[in-house]
Amino acid sequence: RLDLWFSSAMSSPEIASLSWGQMKVKGCSATYKDCKVWPGGSRTWDWRETGTNHSPGVQPADLEEVVSKGVKTLVIGRGMSEALQVPASTVDYLKKNGIDVLVLQTEKAVKEYNALVAQGAKVGGVFHSTC
Repeated sequence: RLDLWFSSAMSSPEIASLSWGQMKVKGCSATYKDCKVWPGGSRTWDWRETGTNHSPGVQPADLEEVVSKGVKTLVIGRGMSEALQVPASTVDYLKKNGIDVLVLQTEKAVKEYNALVAQGAKVGGVFHSTC
């Protein structure tokens, strides 16, 4: 049945492993330092694309790609020591788009994200795997 294949193909990929500076996404051969995930895909999160830095931190521009995939929840991993800031304006941007947001230390963020994936949620995430 095509509809079953389609629904599973478009599910959010599980984060398979996380260690300092390295993340693996299930079904993807790449190793990421920082990554973006969404229903049906993942890619490296290159801060140079948007000029992002630890402070002021995650910008709406960092999240637009994931938001455009139709996620209902977005998980932000702030790093192992939570060095990456998430300004209120970024949280407001997500809420205005009707998206629930979880901002957590990256190990906790990955656990929450994977739990939502297991429930079949339309979840996306951006994760910083170092400080």
